Amino acid sequence: MELYSGELLKEYKIKGINTKDKEFNNFLFSLGCYPGETITIVSRRKSSCIVVIKDVRYNIDKNLAKDIIV
Repeated sequence: MELYSGELLKEYKIKGINTKDKEFNNFLFSLGCYPGETITIVSRRKSSCIVVIKDVRYNIDKNLAKDIIV
């Protein structure tokens, strides 16, 4: 399932990143977003969502959230 479709405040384990863009992969990796790591959706807006990775909150674009498979 895509992260953007997940429930709020539920912890998910990242299964993979579904993007061919190397810059996005590197960006997500620098945030600590990689397979096996846990991620939680704190809030969701029309064009973005706020997630928690390793106790740090990040605002990520809706399209990027759809590339994260949980």
